[in-house]
Amino acid sequence: MALDKFFRRRRAQPTEGSDIPDLWSKCPACKENIYNKDLEAELYVCPKCAFHHRLSARRRVEVLLDQGTFMQQSGHVRPVDVLNFVDTETYPARLLRAQRKTGQPDAILTGTGELLGLKLTVAVMDFEFSGGSMGSVVGEEISRAAEGAAQAGLPLLLVAASGGARMQESALSLMQMAKTTVALERLSKAGLPYISLLTDPTTGGVTASFATIADVIVAEPGALIGFAGPRVIQQTIRQSLPEGFQRSEFLLEHGMVDLVTDRREQRAVLHSVLSILTRQPGAKPEQADPVQADLVQADTSHASELQASGGEQ
Repeated sequence: MALDKFFRRRRAQPTEGSDIPDLWSKCPACKENIYNKDLEAELYVCPKCAFHHRLSARRRVEVLLDQGTFMQQSGHVRPVDVLNFVDTETYPARLLRAQRKTGQPDAILTGTGELLGLKLTVAVMDFEFSGGSMGSVVGEEISRAAEGAAQAGLPLLLVAASGGARMQESALSLMQMAKTTVALERLSKAGLPYISLLTDPTTGGVTASFATIADVIVAEPGALIGFAGPRVIQQTIRQSLPEGFQRSEFLLEHGMVDLVTDRREQRAVLHSVLSILTRQPGAKPEQADPVQADLVQADTSHASELQASGGEQ
């Protein structure tokens, strides 16, 4: 062995279970290395290209709500393998792995909190738990959140992040589409607003039900939103799809979503929308961004029309 090889320094390799902190992350969009503290300060939006990294449910709550105001309501209902489903492994084994990874019993986190001082109910899906798939527990927790919000007189904010219905629960998962829709109807009858925030990805039965029946639908930039995936659609129709198909900006142009809002501006925008819909004091038009000002102006114009007609529409 040559002496230069013997004395050459070797770079330390991190081992599994190592307590060495992971200080850097690589952006999957622009491939730039980002200091994790800088990424956290930007709410997990790449400071180089504005790519929105996916967030866990708890991290999403930390980003959206006022510090220390969140009171969790979910977690008391746990999934059950009523079909004894087995594919490459048993359903209970999949659930156990997802539960250990996220610390959650299922792919949903609900509770109450405050957004810039405005009280509301929140339901946040967790894509880290089995791809945010919708099973019986997800449907039950969303229904409870909607019914609880209606009873408490609070608006509901739902953050969607899901690959669709959970195949391990078969028709039981599909039943949640109707169940959640009926529960959300109670909010409408109570005159309470329901806002849906669509994040990457929001697809399948979630898109076809509760995620897209909100009073106001907001989406994050670049989020994949749709029912079937673009590859499936392209193979079915045997045609090339337009650039940006099923991305939030494309859907905004075609009227499926109302707003596309950067995560760093979501608290202010959501507060303005909720203030308008609940008729509570909010940001003045001259202090808001153009989107917020348009919303305020539209609401004021609508209220004037109702007053002039002397009745309700």
